[in-house]
Amino acid sequence: MAEFGAKVKRFAVLSCAEDSDYVKKKYGGYFCVFELMLAEDGEVWEVFRVCAGQFPTDEQIGLFDGFVITGSCNDAHGNDAWICKLLLLLKKLDAMSKKVLGICFGHQILARSLGGKVVRATSGWDIGLRTIHFSASLKTLASLKLPARLSLIECHRDEVCELPSKVEVLASSDKTKVEVFRFGDHIMGVQGHPEYNKDILTHLIDRLLQRNYIEVLPHTHAHVMMDDAVKENLERGVFDRISDIVERAL
Repeated sequence: MAEFGAKVKRFAVLSCAEDSDYVKKKYGGYFCVFELMLAEDGEVWEVFRVCAGQFPTDEQIGLFDGFVITGSCNDAHGNDAWICKLLLLLKKLDAMSKKVLGICFGHQILARSLGGKVVRATSGWDIGLRTIHFSASLKTLASLKLPARLSLIECHRDEVCELPSKVEVLASSDKTKVEVFRFGDHIMGVQGHPEYNKDILTHLIDRLLQRNYIEVLPHTHAHVMMDDAVKENLERGVFDRISDIVERAL
């Protein structure tokens, strides 16, 4: 619990996708999934559904210590009205040195707001577990005692292909060259989904299949491979460590 008299930390989730009925019923919505992963005792967490046009006012922005940008079915390289408004908000948060963490679409839109480029991946969708490799030269993450590589759940078909020199790439994979990046001590992007579990990913794959976003996948084989990798990661405590990374960003 927060000490008596101490300032209560406040964080906002900028929700960029509508919750599915399944996630709302089982988890209370994606906001609750992020809150479960990141929130600590005594903190206040709120949500702004920016994809529906609900943005924080300038006065509200000043109340928050940090912001988390979620994934989305929309393209971060698109120019929908709410995406353009989100880009302006992110530039404002950067100018204010507010802590910002972007996940998947959030990672990509953050990169774009910093002057990077987001495109459709030429290699197609990346769905399932992906091994990402952290730079061996990174001193900023040494205290976290991270392994040289770890597996994260991924579900995306766009990727960050360019970043300005001021942005530091922390991790890459054999499919995506920018898996994790940071800018200064207040902005971090993670292409994977540290907040996902097998159940959420399986449900999302089914939704993508129903909407014809992806072709039929070898479900059984993919799920068995994912079970083994998830079990290995849990035994190594990797999920706790990647949570340490994103919490450090906030």
